[in-house]
Amino acid sequence: MENGKKNALQYRQTLWMYLYTILKKTAGIVLSLFLLSVIVFFIARLAPGDPLVSYYGEGVERMSLEEREWALEKLGLNEPMPTQYIQWLTRACHGDLGISYKYKQDVMTVIYERIGNTILLGGCSVILLFCLALMLGIFCARRAGKMIDRVICSIGTISSCIPEFWLALVLILLFSVQLKWLPSGGAVCIGNEHDWKDRMIHLILPLTVIVSGHLWYYAYMIRNQLVEELGKDYMLLARAKGCSMRRVVYVHGLRSLLPTYLSLIAISIPHIIGGTYIVEMFFSYPGIGTLIYESARYKDYNLLMVLCILSGGFMMLCNLLSRFLGEMLDARIRSEYRTIGRETVS
Repeated sequence: MENGKKNALQYRQTLWMYLYTILKKTAGIVLSLFLLSVIVFFIARLAPGDPLVSYYGEGVERMSLEEREWALEKLGLNEPMPTQYIQWLTRACHGDLGISYKYKQDVMTVIYERIGNTILLGGCSVILLFCLALMLGIFCARRAGKMIDRVICSIGTISSCIPEFWLALVLILLFSVQLKWLPSGGAVCIGNEHDWKDRMIHLILPLTVIVSGHLWYYAYMIRNQLVEELGKDYMLLARAKGCSMRRVVYVHGLRSLLPTYLSLIAISIPHIIGGTYIVEMFFSYPGIGTLIYESARYKDYNLLMVLCILSGGFMMLCNLLSRFLGEMLDARIRSEYRTIGRETVS
């Protein structure tokens, strides 16, 4: 009976510890998003430019002073900036995120029309990148120190230093302008919105730029960690007992590599999505990256605020996910939680 009560108490203590950690992280995310909204709000309004041009176009130049004051009052831009922020935050807490000055639509409607393209491009980039990085890292680790490994390391180092914008322009000139094999931009041809084959053809060049810019960085990390793991005593013992190199790498090596690799995937997703935003602009791809550029360029305050907060929140959630995966998959961290729980009970 005493052991059962002790185990139940230990379980409750561990559960409360997890709940406390979740609440603490949630409060940190809320505070971070609040600070992010303050910074973006004031920097956007202090930057040079006229938001009325985004809403009224070239007609702003023909407005009288009275008409301009009326237009500012209509958009809520005639109040002091602290007052504007309080009004925006109050409406946002009630679910009203405002309208886009440029598109004359609700902000979430504009984002909803674009976010699917970014999810498709970013998701394909993440899956393709980490599958190729894992295969390339294992290939180089099994041949560490050989000529093929040195050649791949040299090529990978050079390719990782090529700027994405330069590579994008070269690919457009070669495959779109000269050879006319692939489209130079957009997400789909007009009239083929439901044609997935055409949509995937439009993804080839952006995916090539994103994957080539990040591939070797992650492959090299996998290679180095796997080479270090293969040199440990238990690996040498497995080889001495007659285990094949393939079994040692794919069974024992990958088992040790898996927690770090999954955490790396989760924490690297925001970095890859950030690269996706940049590539979207070069290929005129109608996604969130292009939308952020347009909202900053045309002083579309409401749209810019929501996009920055969504991007910041997504990055924070990915960081939490990486830590959670590391704690769930790493036996040492799980044992630390059990030890803390037992010490608390005793």
